[in-house]
This record gives sequence, structure tokens and C-alpha cells, in this order.
Amino acid sequence: MKNIKSHFTFLKAERSGILCIILLIFIVQGIYFYTSPAKTTTLFSNTQVSEYQKQIDSLKLIALNAKPKRYPFNPNFISDYKGFTLGMSTEEIDRLHKFRAKNKYVNSAKEFQAVTKVSDSFLNEIKPYFKFPEWVKQKKKKRATYQKKNYAADEPVITKKININKATIEELRKVHGIGEKLSARIVKYRTKLNGFVTESQLNDVYGLKPEVIEKLWKRFYLEKPTITKINLNTCTLEELLKVPYMHYDLADEILNQRTLHEGFKKIEELTKIQNFPSDKIEIIGLYLHIQQKN
Repeated sequence: MKNIKSHFTFLKAERSGILCIILLIFIVQGIYFYTSPAKTTTLFSNTQVSEYQKQIDSLKLIALNAKPKRYPFNPNFISDYKGFTLGMSTEEIDRLHKFRAKNKYVNSAKEFQAVTKVSDSFLNEIKPYFKFPEWVKQKKKKRATYQKKNYAADEPVITKKININKATIEELRKVHGIGEKLSARIVKYRTKLNGFVTESQLNDVYGLKPEVIEKLWKRFYLEKPTITKINLNTCTLEELLKVPYMHYDLADEILNQRTLHEGFKKIEELTKIQNFPSDKIEIIGLYLHIQQKN
């Protein structure tokens, strides 16, 4: 108890010091609470602040209503976001993407509308920004020149058709839709086949569209070449590889099946062989015949 008391026993000088500290604390608090500190002066009046706020609000409204600046673009590569910013509907964008998924391209504003089915007003709004590759422009110029040259009123209409198995590259190019590369491709494929034997073989030429083939037959006709048929039961691998639509693995398997069954009795038996192009059996049959071994 004495020890506890000793902690609260102060000298006169110590008591005076403590009293001064307490007094000082009260004085500082009194000054803080009872005096009116000067208010911070405002830089702008309420009227000026109101005017500034109106200007900010008007700028915000202009920004919200303003359309984004448009730059030239290729319509074949419109993304979902690009289509949305242009104002296209989801269905219109999907139609374009499905068309492009087939590795096809639109080469004019008219084709773009035919694929996407956008309205005339919308097309007129965005077509000034369409930018197609240079080769498309050159193709259109060549097409216009060709049409002007070949369909002029003072030129005679071609009535005599040409045998497609004797047609030159230049003659094939006169068909609208067949250019230099495609005409050369037709001749190359014709040489590989030793001449076309059916009209349907033109469908196998890469890049040759059905509507172009239809135009082609207005200028050309098919005269079947003389075919030297080979005996399916005695032919060699090299001879079999000369038949259209034959490749090494298929020809090798045909010879294996021939040995296994001791020869074929009918051409149609080939369709039972794995990976045989059954839809081409009629054409392949034109190059083969059956003759049983003695």
C-alpha cells in the first residue's frame, strides 16, 4: 500500500508542471472549438460553376450522339464488333460469316447486299467506304472491256460451236467468267484425261463454277475422243494409273483384289473396293473392259 502511494506523491515543482500542461491543453482546445477559423475562399462563384457544368453536359451529349468516324474497309472481313458499329443486325453479320466460311468473297456492293440482305438505305450509307483489292478492280475493268468488245451491236453473233477437246486457251477465254489461269487449267486437265469424254468432267476443274460451265456449252460442244480400253484382268499398274480418277493406292488395291478373286467378272465389282470413287464408275468404265484369263 505504501509502495502504491509513493507513485502518486509529487514534489511541488512537479505538481506545478502538471498543472501548466493541463491548463495549456484546455487553452488549445478552447481556441480550436470557440474560434471561427477563416473559411477557404472559393476560386469560382456558383454562377461560374453552373455555367461550366452546362458546357460539360453539352459536350457529353455531343459525344454520345456523335457517330464514330468511318474509314475505308474490305466488307469481306467485317467482324462482329465492326458490323455492330456499322449498324448491321446479328442476322446480317451471320449471313456474311456463313458465306465467308465457304471460302467465298463478295466483290461488289451488289454482291454484299445479296449475301447479307441489308436494306438499300443502309447499303447506300456504307458502300462509299467499301475498299476491294486492286485485282478486283482490274477484273471489273477487263470484264467491262470484254463485254464492250464482244457484245457490241455491230459485231456478228457467234453461232458455230467449237469442239471443246480442240479448243485453245484463247478460245476458252472468250467465255465470260473464264480468265487466263482458268482456261489454262481446263486445257491442262483435258490433257491429263487425254480428252473429255463426258460433260460432267468439267465439274472437276478447280474454280470452274456451274454458271460458267453453262455459258461454256453455249460456245462449245463435246466430241468424245477415241479411247483405247485396257483389260482390267491383265493390265499393269502403270496402265491402270493412266485411267482418270486413279491414284497409286487405289490402283494397287485393285490389282490385289484381282489376284485374290482370280480376276473380275464385271466392272461394277470395283465399287466394292474401299475408297473407290463409286460416283465416277460410269466414267472409269469407259476406259476399261473385262476379258477373262484363258
